[in-house]
Amino acid sequence: MTNVLVVGYGTIGQRLADGVSLQDDMNLIGVVDAAMSLSIRALKEKGMPYDLYAVNETCRAELAANGIPVRGLLEEALEKTDIVLDATSAGVGAKNKEQYKKYGVKAVFQGGEKNDVADVFFHGYANYEKGLHADFLKLTSCNTTGLIRAVDCLDKKCGIEKVAITIVRRVADPGDYHRGLTNALQVDKAPNHQALDLMTILPEIKATGILVHAPVTHGHFITVVATPKRDISVKEAIDTFKEHNRIRMVRLDEGFQGNASIFKYARDLGRPRGDLYEICIWEDTIVKSGKDIMFGIHIPQESVTIPETIDAIRAAMAMDTDGKTAVEKTNKNLGLGGWK
Repeated sequence: MTNVLVVGYGTIGQRLADGVSLQDDMNLIGVVDAAMSLSIRALKEKGMPYDLYAVNETCRAELAANGIPVRGLLEEALEKTDIVLDATSAGVGAKNKEQYKKYGVKAVFQGGEKNDVADVFFHGYANYEKGLHADFLKLTSCNTTGLIRAVDCLDKKCGIEKVAITIVRRVADPGDYHRGLTNALQVDKAPNHQALDLMTILPEIKATGILVHAPVTHGHFITVVATPKRDISVKEAIDTFKEHNRIRMVRLDEGFQGNASIFKYARDLGRPRGDLYEICIWEDTIVKSGKDIMFGIHIPQESVTIPETIDAIRAAMAMDTDGKTAVEKTNKNLGLGGWK
């Protein structure tokens, strides 16, 4: 069993803890946080299903003052850990890295950290083998993770020469107020970082893109125009996407009108927090323009990176040396593909 510690019990950290606890070959040591929060209050009310460790004594005192049971300090948890999943705020992970090195612990960082924090910029399906035995890996962002799933899927089928993407990006996660109350769209300079990151993972594909921030919270929407190396029909593209266990195909006439419909469906399924690990592609959006294939993707930003993060554990710890075998184990334990 591989001993895993989650550092940062926020939006991503909660979901990572849940995901690791579902794996039959991993042991969750616990979760670490630095301050009292609604997430910690909920953890207590749920009966402390995970041991909680405090970053330092000051944090432990604050948590204790709020009646939160604390198992110990971060240093004590690191002594029992093989690999850390760092889900802290951007920039904090880079500082934490020195402590992980001190204890000889591997670490996986989320997409908000700079690329130089890690040895490998990682995606489970696209470059699993590059992560084997690596000490420090960094995940792609939520949008890039989902985008690569779709583009890599087509690339393996017919080869992809280039892609042009437009991202309609949710402005904040549900419950966040730091962006304020807005009624506007905001455009970023092109190309967006997701296109550049895609080329880092899949260097044989040329990519560019535009990003627009929208005042919504439940998911991003990406349009992709992909130029295949050989002609591929709409039906072939649909059939190829359907084979991928981290892609869910949806249709407008089924009631999937947009991001809110998908979020409601996940809640109706009984998914914790209304989460989906899969990206959704609307069959109705898959069209051709000459040789190019165009389609639209829904990205569930709070949960989409969880499967690839678990893949990263398998790679760094060399639990599986074959990427296909590794992702199939992750998928099975998370229940991905079982709905087909």
